[in-house]
Amino acid sequence: MKFEETYLNDNILDALYDMRFEEMTPIQEKCIPEILDGRDVLGVAQTGTGKTAAYLLPMLSMLDDGYADFPDGRHYEFPSDAINCVIMAPTRELAQQIDQAMQGFGYYLPDVNSVAVYGGNDGNRYYQELNALKTGASVIIATPGRFISHLTMGNVDMSRVSFFVLDEADRMLDMGFSDDILKIASYLPKTCQTVMFSATMPDKIEQLAKTLLKNPVEVKIAVSKPAEKIQQSAYICHEPQKLKIIEEMFKQGDLSRVIIFAGKINKVKDVYHALLRLKINAGQMHSDLTQAERDEMMFRFKSGQVDVLVATDILSRGIDIDDIAMVVNYDVPRDAEDYVHRIGRTARAERDGKAVTFVNEDDIRYFMQIERFLEREVQKMPLPEGIGEGPEYKSNRPQRDGKGRKRGGHGRKGRGGRNGKGGKHSDMPAQNKPKTAQNKPNPAQNKPTKPAHNEPKDLSKGNAPKKKPHYHRKHGTTNKS
Repeated sequence: MKFEETYLNDNILDALYDMRFEEMTPIQEKCIPEILDGRDVLGVAQTGTGKTAAYLLPMLSMLDDGYADFPDGRHYEFPSDAINCVIMAPTRELAQQIDQAMQGFGYYLPDVNSVAVYGGNDGNRYYQELNALKTGASVIIATPGRFISHLTMGNVDMSRVSFFVLDEADRMLDMGFSDDILKIASYLPKTCQTVMFSATMPDKIEQLAKTLLKNPVEVKIAVSKPAEKIQQSAYICHEPQKLKIIEEMFKQGDLSRVIIFAGKINKVKDVYHALLRLKINAGQMHSDLTQAERDEMMFRFKSGQVDVLVATDILSRGIDIDDIAMVVNYDVPRDAEDYVHRIGRTARAERDGKAVTFVNEDDIRYFMQIERFLEREVQKMPLPEGIGEGPEYKSNRPQRDGKGRKRGGHGRKGRGGRNGKGGKHSDMPAQNKPKTAQNKPNPAQNKPTKPAHNEPKDLSKGNAPKKKPHYHRKHGTTNKS
């Protein structure tokens, strides 16, 4: 379905035309008409499916019109001196990226403005935020913590907010923002239209949706498999061997445009300092850095001044860097979808890419779950010569056959040394086996979707296309020109 087949107004269609966006992605095709009709929407879709445009485009179109007439008879007006839309994002980086998308999609909307509100800034930035909140920016894009601060100090009037969006809602709940979100939502007028997007659908997201959304339309786009262009591999190794593997990998010259993901901030710092000792041009990205330091690091990495960036999952979702050549999972994500998000940073924009995962004995069962989700076995690489043997690739949890009887698993040993011989068993003792079953991947989520990246590009006013007559909604009235 093409964008011009919707009821988006001409100014939005002109910006999309300039950006060479014609066909909608599945999440956009299902969400845009529902939002234009005034419905609350619960969207379940992973990063890279175009969900930012799925909620920004219809909202910007209505804000530019200045009013909305919905099929059920409701009539809304959007005053220019009020905050009309509040978008919540889990991280500063995602808030900045949504704001950048807003600038692109809103290129021909001079009366619709936005401001990104997030912590870690200096005093000047804070007063800029304060001024925008007081005067009524059309769209506020904020992290929960900073926005709560402004609310508490009485800097925000939410009495006339018409749209409330939660982007990456599952991530916000994982980061402990549940109470903040509910508090912010308590300030919203009852007529506010709410849209919530999440990459996963755990019970806590369902509960939040029941609390915030009114008779929502549910749109679920199955989690797609990683792009076939990504060359996936894994090393089965002990924890102390991981840095030695990285050192051997980088000796071969694979240094350009690499992101190394680690699960915890302390591990990111350890890996970063180890890379510096190896004379590798590296940087680090995590929430302990100030906003100025994070902005500077992103600029240096994007501009090629830094070869290797060590990061927490702060960079795994919603961050658009097109030329990443390799992703290294220093440890295994606990969820298959997180694995997809991480390695999805490479092989973008028609490029090839590599994804390498280090699997220690404690992470083997998690990686086996990822392989079951992928419906394929990831290639296991022999350990570099001279660093010893790795653990056996074998689940330490008893499996059952079709009759409920326990049976043994099949293993593969990590190999090291010149002869590539197998290592010893490294199963955990029986008393250390986890007592709770892990969530298994849902086969219904395995249907592939068409990947798309609807991120705005630089626009030029010089070649703005001619306006086409376009009808507003389903009532036959033309949009303002």
